[in-house]
Amino acid sequence: MRQLAAITAAFLLAACGSNDVPSPAEREAGTEPVSEALAPDRVALHGEGLVAGAEAFYFAAGRSEVEGALAAALGKATDTIEMDECGAGPMTSTVYDGGLTVNFQEGGLVGWILTEASDRIEVDADVTLGMARADAGATESFMAIEDSTLGEEFAIASDKVGGFMEDDRVSLLYAGAQCFMR
Repeated sequence: MRQLAAITAAFLLAACGSNDVPSPAEREAGTEPVSEALAPDRVALHGEGLVAGAEAFYFAAGRSEVEGALAAALGKATDTIEMDECGAGPMTSTVYDGGLTVNFQEGGLVGWILTEASDRIEVDADVTLGMARADAGATESFMAIEDSTLGEEFAIASDKVGGFMEDDRVSLLYAGAQCFMR
């Protein structure tokens, strides 16, 4: 019986290792990049974080580091919004030119929203802002969120990105925690 337990434990330990997936500590420390470095004035948004210039951040990255990298890439923030009564808990949002808003809770990055197409901001997802409903709906992992109280909402499961349709086009993309009042 002990041999079976030892073999099972060894198998489970071997199965736990994966060089492709960073540990939570590595993600929080930002030692594993979300993506390749970009030009200094470019930003890439992902379902698990963002890249600003040469710096990559997973959700949970420190606010000052994220805001500093975004300011270097996009310029100074245009607004900061404090939301004490948010369904996800108190949240602070920092707004940048180009339609980007990044969300923070307890000093860490928790989400982003993109409302405008920009040649300096890209989204690593199967859909893009302005994409026609038919094209977005044809993507492999597109899922309409039925009965959303917020409008025509959808998710792209493979990319961990969500969004909204307006006038038969993708009008907003988001990932992570949001202050949507459902």
